[in-house]
Amino acid sequence: GGVIVDPPAEVWSALVPTADAATLERWIGQALVRLASLGLVAVHDMATSPAELAAMQRLAARGLPLRVVVYLDDSEASFAWLEAHPVTPPARATRLGPDLVVAGMKLFADGALGSRGAALKADYSDEPGHRGQAVDGAALVAKAQRAARAGYPIAIHAIGDRGVSLALDAVEAANAIAPGLAHRIEHAQVVDPADLARFAASGAIASMQPTHATSDMRWAEARLGARIVGAYAWRTMLRSEVPLVFGSDAPVESPDPRLGLWAAVTRQAIDGTPAGGWHAEEALTLREALAAFSHGAWRAAPFEPQRGVFAVGAVFDATLFDTDVVAEPRALLGAKVVGRVR
Repeated sequence: GGVIVDPPAEVWSALVPTADAATLERWIGQALVRLASLGLVAVHDMATSPAELAAMQRLAARGLPLRVVVYLDDSEASFAWLEAHPVTPPARATRLGPDLVVAGMKLFADGALGSRGAALKADYSDEPGHRGQAVDGAALVAKAQRAARAGYPIAIHAIGDRGVSLALDAVEAANAIAPGLAHRIEHAQVVDPADLARFAASGAIASMQPTHATSDMRWAEARLGARIVGAYAWRTMLRSEVPLVFGSDAPVESPDPRLGLWAAVTRQAIDGTPAGGWHAEEALTLREALAAFSHGAWRAAPFEPQRGVFAVGAVFDATLFDTDVVAEPRALLGAKVVGRVR
């Protein structure tokens, strides 16, 4: 017996049976219906395999209940797909239908904080001698450059401060190949304050998930000690002029946007603890949180017509609640979705 910590994709491939095309199509179709029921009008799907993309294309031919923005996994088959569908300006993505686009590639710099797989620059506070698991930096840079040569941005999973530093190396290398792409660092849960200026200068988007803070707050400080100051630091990102986009990280967390907004505004669990919020100095206003979920998401995938803002000439996308959550953000948890406009 034993525990596998943050295994690479090839390990999962050997352990988990491959779903056939019909099964993939059924799973994805059911998931999209569920996501639409929560009020979502679009999702970004990360580390999509070419087989999953093919299933989405078949579903798209019959009509999707929401828009899907795909970031392919970093398999050789996915690289081959990107290189067979290169993007050249002014295009920013490959459109496979009115509601399906391929926007980039998902890469990984490290593991997860809960498993102590996130790569840190110094030892874990609760496990001396251990600093997590980082990928090979040169290989990560090479993958980023290969995607950039095909015209696609990268979205790099990076949770620890060393993982974020490696991700910034890759973003900077990709920028040298194809400037102006909307690269994103996924999670960015622990950022060395010394790297904030570099983060901003790179143009990378901080793609963060508010419910990670409220899920991890019970043990994160034990892992990080004083480094908690640079962790789950949404307001610090905004103050440092790093573009901020929010998501859910489903299925790791719930895809329900109400929970993400609640966490961003209160930094509390749904039972209202801790009083005042966990490191409440990093909390956002509801309008700031809404901007990260809406305009921020468009900024991360700006190939679409203008979305995510209420402005003349913009596409009107909206989720309709039965409660005025702007007037009373704490009503979020009880608000019901009564409609969508897209």
